[in-house]
Amino acid sequence: MVATDNFQMPQGQAPFDLSAYLQERQNLVEAALDSAIPVIYPEKIYEAMRYSLLAGGKRLRPILCLATCEMAGGTIAMAMPTACALEMIHTMSLIHDDLPAMDNDDYRRGKLTNHKVYGEDVAILAGDGLLAYAFEFVAVNTRNVPAERVLQAIARLGRVVGAAGLVGGQVVDLESEGQADVSIETLNFIHNHKTAALLEACVVCGGILAGIPEADLQRLSRYAQNIGLAFQIVDDILDITATQEELGKTAGKDLQAQKATYPSIWGIEESQRQAQKLIQAAVAELNLFGEKARPLIAIAHFITSRTH
Repeated sequence: MVATDNFQMPQGQAPFDLSAYLQERQNLVEAALDSAIPVIYPEKIYEAMRYSLLAGGKRLRPILCLATCEMAGGTIAMAMPTACALEMIHTMSLIHDDLPAMDNDDYRRGKLTNHKVYGEDVAILAGDGLLAYAFEFVAVNTRNVPAERVLQAIARLGRVVGAAGLVGGQVVDLESEGQADVSIETLNFIHNHKTAALLEACVVCGGILAGIPEADLQRLSRYAQNIGLAFQIVDDILDITATQEELGKTAGKDLQAQKATYPSIWGIEESQRQAQKLIQAAVAELNLFGEKARPLIAIAHFITSRTH
């Protein structure tokens, strides 16, 4: 993972070593994901699920869940099953997004996409398997958390993955391809549902599991929505400015598919400015949490500084 080593924290706080923090948490998440899905009969489906789940990536979503739970007074152990489930859901969305009927991409994270290795039929089933298992994994493996909190987290996961979240955003995204007059409101709807909604679930579920008050959950929700949109704006910029090697997937796909993007509406310079504005608003939501918010603040700044 590439990250700026240190972010200057506000109010005279010492710099936060984000690279070390992300690497440590990433190692914990990788180990948990690896042990979560053993290969049993029928081997092909489990191998396909593991192929995409363990293909690398920043693991930003599970790390956000763990960081929020810790900030709110919980532990890594309390949040790890939900963190893994969030990565399973995210991986499902990537497998299905890459299918010929959707974005039709051949590479993801520098490797052949799932359907290129296992075929479209098994790729669809691998995504379905990961989605179903995500809920089972939270319910069976979460320990030392009151049942009502676990239930609340599971309900949040169900909402984010359905028509009110990822699915709804993807439908509008597909409908908007090739249209010359996509509005900023429509673009925001797409990415509030496709990108920001899952990041919001990561942050909010971490808070729910730790038992954070409702008013603070609302702050976390606004923080996550802002970094989610900023994340997408940076993705859109990188699709134009980065190479396939840097991205780990085909560059310039948005332009080829005639997709509306933030740079296509605002231009690159204004898109960068809007992303920074969103990050500033996100960080402001965390003032109440003091030094405990250092990881979430640093991650917010990392989102706009990343190069892949």
